[in-house]
Amino acid sequence: MATQHFSSALPVPAVSPAYPMAKPGYGKRSTPGQQPRARDDFALLPTRERYVAGFVDHLPDGAAMSVKQLAKQLPLYGQQAIGTALKTLSVAGHLRRVRCPVGSGDETRWVFRTFWSRTARDNEWWNTYLATETATRTAAPTPDTAPPPPWVPAEEPPPPARPENPPPAEQAPEPTAVPQLRTPPRAPTAEPAPPTREATPSPAYLALARLGRNDHRLALSADDCTALEPLATQWLDRGVTTGYLTSTLTAGLPSQVDSPVGFLRRRLIDKLPPQLPAATPNTPAETPTTSRRLLVECTDCGRPGQPEALPDGLCRPCHQTHTAGGNTGDTTPEPTQIAAVKAHMANLRTLLKPV
Repeated sequence: MATQHFSSALPVPAVSPAYPMAKPGYGKRSTPGQQPRARDDFALLPTRERYVAGFVDHLPDGAAMSVKQLAKQLPLYGQQAIGTALKTLSVAGHLRRVRCPVGSGDETRWVFRTFWSRTARDNEWWNTYLATETATRTAAPTPDTAPPPPWVPAEEPPPPARPENPPPAEQAPEPTAVPQLRTPPRAPTAEPAPPTREATPSPAYLALARLGRNDHRLALSADDCTALEPLATQWLDRGVTTGYLTSTLTAGLPSQVDSPVGFLRRRLIDKLPPQLPAATPNTPAETPTTSRRLLVECTDCGRPGQPEALPDGLCRPCHQTHTAGGNTGDTTPEPTQIAAVKAHMANLRTLLKPV
């Protein structure tokens, strides 16, 4: 006997076992404290939003949450419909899209996450959760600690230790018994010499060596690079980069350089950059920021902002558009607007008349 379903919503599609996962640090992330799954989950949502929410709720953490990827797995709706459904789910309190900087120095990159909650949350709950350090750590990519693939052989156990003095055993005489020769102990060798120039060249040396490859007029020998290395090191010690050093040395070259080493020595001395004062501990610009707050992205347009500035996960223009779009059925045009439209149409008809 078949079971009768009283819900008018479409059945939740089965999640494909090959559903693509996002890169480490991206994708879906479930929030804590959710209620267990039930048949009446998302019952207050429209049919399309209920269908998309049921699918997203069954995705594992780390799954790709882009509109394009969801549209591939949900053939009933296109990308525009999926985007509208996600915006409705954000207003209903089920998801928030966030971004967080990860790394330090020049290697900082943005990590994007989509926090999902089966239980609808209000703006205060989301603002409190996203402001906590737990959410910040959750948005940061975790190190890859996945187990090795099944095809990787397991480590073999070490062979059992042999006793130092094994008991003598009777063995068959070998046909050719050759006594084992012991090599005399070698004299201790001298300590290894320090690495040569070719093993660990300095950044200044490499910058000088690459000048000839970029421009043949500045070709230097190994001795020339060694002689000019102290002058180039002074530039790097003053905070300039190797790119700045290279561009300064190669700017405005004459058509012919008779002595590249002399030409570069003169430029390194004459164009030496000034020494900047060391930053004091009280300088606010050099104080590293220890806490990095999450930035919430607008679910509709992707504009980032603080959680308090994006209620319902929408920026102000998108929130006004969404609010005005929900009240379009109750608004009626004013008489002045009707008259302006009629006058405009009459003007257009006049212009279309043949002369």
